[in-house]
Amino acid sequence: MAAGRGHWLRKDDPDQTKASFPELFFDLVFVFALIQLSETLAADFTFGIAAEALLFIFALWWVWIHTTWVTNLLDTELAPVRLLLFALMFFGIVLAIALPKAFSDQGLVFALAYSAMQLSRSLFALYAFRQGDAGSFMTFLRITIWLVISAILWIAGGLSEPHLRVVLWMAALAFEYAGPALRYWLPGIGASPAETLDIDGEHLAERCALFVIIALGETILTTGKNASTHLDAGGTPLVLCLAFLTTVLMWWIYFHDGQEKAADKAEESREPQTTAQYLFTYGHLPIVAGIILTAVGEEFSLSHPLERASYHHALAQLGGPVLFLAGAIWMKKVSSGLLPYSHVAGICLLCGAFLLVPFAANFTMQGIAAVILLLVAMWEFVALRRFRRAAA
Repeated sequence: MAAGRGHWLRKDDPDQTKASFPELFFDLVFVFALIQLSETLAADFTFGIAAEALLFIFALWWVWIHTTWVTNLLDTELAPVRLLLFALMFFGIVLAIALPKAFSDQGLVFALAYSAMQLSRSLFALYAFRQGDAGSFMTFLRITIWLVISAILWIAGGLSEPHLRVVLWMAALAFEYAGPALRYWLPGIGASPAETLDIDGEHLAERCALFVIIALGETILTTGKNASTHLDAGGTPLVLCLAFLTTVLMWWIYFHDGQEKAADKAEESREPQTTAQYLFTYGHLPIVAGIILTAVGEEFSLSHPLERASYHHALAQLGGPVLFLAGAIWMKKVSSGLLPYSHVAGICLLCGAFLLVPFAANFTMQGIAAVILLLVAMWEFVALRRFRRAAA
């Protein structure tokens, strides 16, 4: 950071590149939020609900990743920053409680909680940078103005009837997601200069990896809870094994090769802010969304293993892994420059498996998804070993 930086900002200390205990404590709210989301979707998952699910996933990811960007710049060991995280945790709990009924009678509560998280965090960062470099201060000023505009859309949606609420909230999210890509352009002020924020790529990579762990952990929790209530149903032990295998394979595909390279790329890049946006802000969204939808599919398989599969169930059972692999392709291509053909083949096989939906039971679709992910993991493992031997 430049000289004269604010005293609340992260110090140039190697120890502060690691995730702090206050940040990990803050993440606990999202364990609850993801469980709420997963259980809500599993209770009634249709194509319309799937669209609403993506809206919630986009919202949860966006509020988390923006908080992570701010804590990447602030010193979370200081009391004011910790108090900020505690306040965000409270708003996050309210948001998670309202989530299941956000499109009925809790829409305004959800909108107010989400807007409070976004605006309070941004205003805090704006205040923290008042004595820092002017470029970073102006960046957060732009961000705050953008979030004020999106908050108006969120609250207006919360006050509207459900159909209009969906439109307004989608507009709010589209507006927010366009912000980083447009560098928060404002009339009369212009766009924020590139590479304004002095981010720590290693810290961002670790935080995103921990969120992936949270999403996978939520899958384990919901799978175990669901399996314990259906122990007497035929096929439950088999589906439990398949669901656990699927979760382990997603962990392997993400961490075995991709995560470390993504961390190195973010740390060594000459354009760390732009690279972090590609790899983490946008790049990790399909990975997280895929894991969440996969968890919903596993709940279907555990609840009704012998029931005939349906396309809306397959949208989670097969579509979740498709999204996950698509995100992994993007992460690995950006970080290493190499296209993982195993992942492309896996997506093709998963899409082809939709043809089997009318003829298969739920546990069969779960098994197909697990087998395809196993093939992807084995293919990549062998290919990487051969590549490294050839390069040695």
